Amino acid sequence: MVVRRKFLRWCALGIVGAALAACDLVPPPTTVATPRTRPARPVETQLRPTSEESAALRSYLVQVQGAQLSQGLLRDDGGGQDTPFTADMLARNFERIVFFNEYASALQGRGGESPLRRWTSPVRLGLIFGPSVPPSQRAEDSAAIRGYARRLAQITGHPINSFGNPNFIVIVASEDDRDEALNAAADRVPGITRNSLNALRSLSRDTYCAVAAYAAGANENTYTAAVAVIRAENPSLLRLSCIHEELAQGLGLANDSRDARPSIFNDDDEFALLTKHDELLLKMLYDPRLKAGMTASEAAPITRIIARELKSGPL
Repeated sequence: MVVRRKFLRWCALGIVGAALAACDLVPPPTTVATPRTRPARPVETQLRPTSEESAALRSYLVQVQGAQLSQGLLRDDGGGQDTPFTADMLARNFERIVFFNEYASALQGRGGESPLRRWTSPVRLGLIFGPSVPPSQRAEDSAAIRGYARRLAQITGHPINSFGNPNFIVIVASEDDRDEALNAAADRVPGITRNSLNALRSLSRDTYCAVAAYAAGANENTYTAAVAVIRAENPSLLRLSCIHEELAQGLGLANDSRDARPSIFNDDDEFALLTKHDELLLKMLYDPRLKAGMTASEAAPITRIIARELKSGPL
């Protein structure tokens, strides 16, 4: 079964009072891989009573997860001896994932080059759960998100926490209550309007999760806000996979590459959780020698040096 599971939408909001730049989404290509190992099947929770549409979606996503596990996809081992990569491969993957667009927009075409984008101010996470999400799932997902945020902060050296005044909202909601949750997110985060979140309101059946990152300050390449949406209908491993990918993409690893391995930034869904390779991409992205707004050609000599430094040390 071939599925695509996320998109990242980047919007330059500009300074206060400037018009929103439109971001037109185009579905990504999909590929299939057959890795060598598979993780254990997780224990599932059940949503509270929902609409027939939501119930059907959950049934579909459970089948998707089962099919992927049966193919050896959704690995949780971070990569191993069967997934070697060199410093040159790491540098090439970094360039493709950071400096090129997965989706078309009014600013750049699909696949076109874009500058390096990342956060400079602290990332403050906020969680919004739809009413249909039961307490057990809320507790599970809250712990996963907060634990992963701590890991991302350690990897990047960038402050990422969950203390007040959120600028990065993570929504876990069903098909029935996603719209309400998006409105709540817009009300909580300065620089985001309800209209600017419209692309997250109607997700295709095979989009498991999504993230939108925004630049509302003077520098259009510096993120100031983000909203991630994770379907509550996803079974446990797919939800955790979404948490790993959307939060990392919301930090600036915006594209996918079919050549990146071992990586969650690859539409083949071989890996469910952030890998050792992906940790190095995040370290590179937030290395102080790189600056928001750099082009691929400007950054290339630096990224090659950083990649060699990282690969020469312990993983």
